[in-house]
Amino acid sequence: MHNYSAFVAVLVVIVVITIYRFYASNKRLNELAGWALSKGLLFNHGKDSFFDSKYSNFNCLQKGDSRYAYNIMTGTLAGREFIGCDYHYATGSGKSRQEHNMSLVIVKSPILLEPLFIRPENFFDKLTEFVGFNDIDFESAEFSKKFYVKSPDKKWAYDIIHPRMMEFLLASPMFSIQFDLLSIIVYRDTRFSPEEFEDAANLVNGIFERIPDYVIQNKKLRSV
Repeated sequence: MHNYSAFVAVLVVIVVITIYRFYASNKRLNELAGWALSKGLLFNHGKDSFFDSKYSNFNCLQKGDSRYAYNIMTGTLAGREFIGCDYHYATGSGKSRQEHNMSLVIVKSPILLEPLFIRPENFFDKLTEFVGFNDIDFESAEFSKKFYVKSPDKKWAYDIIHPRMMEFLLASPMFSIQFDLLSIIVYRDTRFSPEEFEDAANLVNGIFERIPDYVIQNKKLRSV
């Protein structure tokens, strides 16, 4: 009798958790669809298994296997070509296999860019400094302490991350940021709320607005 009661209790817990997850998932789905509609964006709940190949320069989209984008929002936001979505990938195998879900925003650039990677600094970055794998440091000690920055071209990094840009990034919500030649991706290793999609979109648009005029003119001249 005791074993039967324990089984029923476990079954009830499983059912409650399943119902809660279903409700939470649908609640978020409706919130994302509503946010997309309010911004004039198209919303597609389906999966895109070729998303990683479309943006192969972004390292965060090349992890693991079983990769696909879903809950995809597309259109024009703040006058720029915009994509926002959730993203899935899996790592490991057998009992050690893990499913990962994250969110991201990609905004197309009005000018040609160069590779640049900016993310919140973590404990392991401190350790790698001792073996010579330093990131790019800046005059602002506060910025250098909070952000890990990498680029094959240090001049490009310094051109983009000037004092006003550092001030803006320090005052903004923390995301990981990567430039490829044509666009900027902003992401976290967790799924965004609608408000966080808004924060990410504002961040990348703020970056574009603060790219110096001489950088824009130089890039335009090179593309002629």
